[in-house]
Amino acid sequence: MARTDRWTVRSEDIRRNDANRQTGALAGLAVALTLVVVSFFLVKHLHHTQAIEDCLLAGRHNCDILVSAAN
Repeated sequence: MARTDRWTVRSEDIRRNDANRQTGALAGLAVALTLVVVSFFLVKHLHHTQAIEDCLLAGRHNCDILVSAAN
């Protein structure tokens, strides 16, 4: 009977370790997805800012309206 208890405790430890590993993997996936989404919006914002700056450097006026109409 002691041998069965030892195996039971061991299998519970294995299940706990698997659950902890899955939780860590899901947390890593959530962090990665968050970074992708934030990066997408940052690139979009930088592209819009660059378009306005290019317009201003060309000597034009009302660049915000011109750039917004182009998108």
